[in-house]
Amino acid sequence: MDVNQPLSLLAGLTPAQFMRRHWQKKPLLVRQAMPGFKPLLSRTELFRLAAQPQVESRLVVQQPSGWRMKQGPFGPRSLPALSRRQWTLLVQGVDLHDARAHDLLKQFRFVPDARLDDLMISFATPGGGVGPHFDSYDVFLLQASGRRRWQIGRQKDLTLQEGVPLKILQNFEPEQEFLLEAGDMLYLPPRYAHDGLAEQGVGAGGKPTDCMTYSIGFRAPRQAELGSELLQRLADFGDDDDESGNSNGAIYRDPLQHATETPGAVPLGLLEFAQKAVNNALKDPLALACALGEYLTEPKASVWFDGPSGAWNPRDAGGLCLDPRTKMIYDTHHVFINGESYRAKGVDATLMHRLADQRRLTPADLRRASASALELLADWHESGWVSHPPRQ
Repeated sequence: MDVNQPLSLLAGLTPAQFMRRHWQKKPLLVRQAMPGFKPLLSRTELFRLAAQPQVESRLVVQQPSGWRMKQGPFGPRSLPALSRRQWTLLVQGVDLHDARAHDLLKQFRFVPDARLDDLMISFATPGGGVGPHFDSYDVFLLQASGRRRWQIGRQKDLTLQEGVPLKILQNFEPEQEFLLEAGDMLYLPPRYAHDGLAEQGVGAGGKPTDCMTYSIGFRAPRQAELGSELLQRLADFGDDDDESGNSNGAIYRDPLQHATETPGAVPLGLLEFAQKAVNNALKDPLALACALGEYLTEPKASVWFDGPSGAWNPRDAGGLCLDPRTKMIYDTHHVFINGESYRAKGVDATLMHRLADQRRLTPADLRRASASALELLADWHESGWVSHPPRQ
């Protein structure tokens, strides 16, 4: 993607300008970000997806007595009647299950893949919403069909309502209001409070239209969570070292420990041993980078890969492409794919970087690949991580 090319998706800004002016700084309303946009999934297809046990879905209903939320899956008769007001169906990770949704996310790859999370689809009847709230991550809210009225504000009071199953702000103070119709989009930085209510839209022939909103969200791990995860992974690396006889697997010893009259006190030597263990784990920058890359590409629990539909053929005229569910990124020394890491350098690294950036390799790319790279790609093909693109 040319990051200096103006995009209607960003109201005529280039991706470079958008990232400088708006990303994590201030909202951006884009009228007709995607002119003539039509929902990628029909209401029937969305409901069918929400009925699958491997798909994360939630039902939110606002009642006179308060809010109610229920986790999916939802069978054909589990959802309220379409004539009933004020209910919302949220279907998470649609890009993992539908190639059209995955293709939509490609338009937002001016942000690193390591930050991109998923596409959530919200279906709502008139008056439906999830209450005023804020997210800890960036989000693009694309109106796919119907209409939704958004109120937004730089909320200072983040007190939440008590006794409700949702994180709803107790004292929401909106500063701006926008009515979004099909093709319009609103970008919000983290912690920008917002409340969206579905309104009845009218389509061709005077027929009512469904309110469907697509949320393109970005992952933002908390520092404590990330630190805990990386330390655990580094500890696992240490376990591997121990099996090979590395001294990092040293066991605590205290031959000079004296008899104590204060057995409840932590020995100073044990504290120093623990400190050294953490320092050793963090000493190797490559190990830390490796742990981070594996963490960022770890598939979600609901993701699994099917076996290959055909035989591996590196000379296939269609080339090779990543499965939509595959996560692949790289750093200076490694490539990471679906929670695994590989050292790469030279022409092989260039090839793998191209696969991660373009999510496909051409026949010419494969002809230049080394034997070891082809062997690795064959393993990934066997795992269902890559495949030959379908014939046109």
